[in-house]
Amino acid sequence: MRAGWYALALVLSLGIVALVLYSTGTFDQWSDDRSLDQACDGTLSQDGLDAALRSSSLSADSEGDGDHLAACRVRNAKTGAQAGAVELTLRWSSATPSSGELSWYNKDYNGVRAQAVPLGNGWSGIARRQGAWQVMVALDCVNEKKKALVAYGDLTGTANNATLTGLARVTTETAQNAAEKHGCQVKPGKRLTEVSTSRLGTPDTATPLDQAQGSCTALRKLAPTAARNGAPEAMEYPADAHTPQVNCYLATPDKKPGYGLYAYYGAAAEDFLASEGDNLKKGYGPTHSDKDYSWATAQCPQSTQPAVFVLYHLLDGDTDTYPIAHHSAEFATSALSTFAGHEAQVRGCADVHMGSVP
Repeated sequence: MRAGWYALALVLSLGIVALVLYSTGTFDQWSDDRSLDQACDGTLSQDGLDAALRSSSLSADSEGDGDHLAACRVRNAKTGAQAGAVELTLRWSSATPSSGELSWYNKDYNGVRAQAVPLGNGWSGIARRQGAWQVMVALDCVNEKKKALVAYGDLTGTANNATLTGLARVTTETAQNAAEKHGCQVKPGKRLTEVSTSRLGTPDTATPLDQAQGSCTALRKLAPTAARNGAPEAMEYPADAHTPQVNCYLATPDKKPGYGLYAYYGAAAEDFLASEGDNLKKGYGPTHSDKDYSWATAQCPQSTQPAVFVLYHLLDGDTDTYPIAHHSAEFATSALSTFAGHEAQVRGCADVHMGSVP
């Protein structure tokens, strides 16, 4: 009889404890913390999440996708995903990228819509915007050069410098954690403290080409020739020897982007080439439809994937016209050769090869 009373007392005590835990939110907090610890196969970095989502009350869900190494989503535990969310996906560079991952490369001939901001601080990563912000990081495995850990961090909801910096920290550090977990030795950068949402394309982002100091630096010596070909101005990002994508835009006297020069390295080069599909199989090199272009490749020490350099005669997608009406193939080849040679020198690449255009 006494044993029965003891058992009943124990059940009642446990019930009271459970009620207290639920009523005070302690259980929910424990459950949310556990979901964060287990997210993205246990590799999710929580540094930067508060800043990215402007909340310290967060919860994570696993995203089932057999094509990725891991995937997860983090949201505000109280208001849900409608207030914004961070979605992370990780894959090996050898895995087939999804159509969504390749869509970023389908506008590189269309004004400045394919631009990417270098993350800086030694990280091989970029921030890019296509309706919403995404951070892409590609960490080469120094112990297996055919392989790289690729991570994507997508931010839904409004963004500013603080939220984008938070997203960049989460993505870079999660990529590093995942690489270490799977035996991929990488050279990470330093902790990110500022990533700007600033974008190129408005007139105030253009400067005279002969004053370029960033990603267009190599083309300064071509400034007189560029001016004669309708492109005396430059739109550029800071020079960065680690970013997987480099953008340089040559602009018209009225500061409209007329030529776009791009460099893609490692996993970014693989994805760019994959986005080209049958064009490469036909021997045309990187191109889109009938757009005017020049292209080149180089062998780089960081990866077995050759780097790819491309110049496009840019279309203004808003007006469906070319800001530079006359495309000079001679100038395009000269500009790209100069751009690719400089990039190769900075990265320690060799064997720059100019591709033929049919």
